[in-house]
Amino acid sequence: MKLPAPLFAGTLLRRYKRFLTDIERPDGTIITAHTPNTGSMKQCAVPGYPVLFSVATNPKRKLPWTLELIRVGTDWVDTHTQRSNQLVAEALAQGWITEFRDYQVRAEYAFGGSRIDFLLTKGNEKVLLEVKNVTLCCSAETACFPDAVTLRGQKHLLELQEAKHQGYRSVIFFLVQRSEAQFFSPADEIDPEYGRLLRQVAATGVEVLAYKTHTTPEENRVDEKIAVRL
Repeated sequence: MKLPAPLFAGTLLRRYKRFLTDIERPDGTIITAHTPNTGSMKQCAVPGYPVLFSVATNPKRKLPWTLELIRVGTDWVDTHTQRSNQLVAEALAQGWITEFRDYQVRAEYAFGGSRIDFLLTKGNEKVLLEVKNVTLCCSAETACFPDAVTLRGQKHLLELQEAKHQGYRSVIFFLVQRSEAQFFSPADEIDPEYGRLLRQVAATGVEVLAYKTHTTPEENRVDEKIAVRL
């Protein structure tokens, strides 16, 4: 999908209060941008890293600037978690996720005490698919999730497991935003309970998929599938 245009360059100074970042522009002025990411942004929200931000046209916004991309090493990382489901929806529609070509797609499906990101249907088959945005690497080639303890994420795993028991096909889909990643694993050192639950639900039939994205300053799209190591 196309990213907002134009994007403006800056240098990250700090991230604070979860949703705020201070950015220094090339002319030395400092702005405070909205940061649409509830995680820790570990390895990404690093002072001194290059960033790209957009400017909103809505005059009612308290902060007109939005942090869009952070360059980690030589590659851009999309930390805008509100865009994750849009990327997956586009990939489903285009058939880029090979496991789910030609499925009907419905977003935000209520199940149990949550809203699962997607309900996919084909004939009598019903699939619940929950998306998680991944911006952390635990080693040089291994992306991992979560980047902070996530009780909400643990709850989603248990609900996918219950859906499997009720006859759904259940999928946890990790959208990996780190281009260097060749594998995905749970971040056991950060949230050991999430790792335990992920292995538990996988053993009961919940599918674990990981696809990484291809990100440029102009666009981001779901790209290739990578191996999962539990």
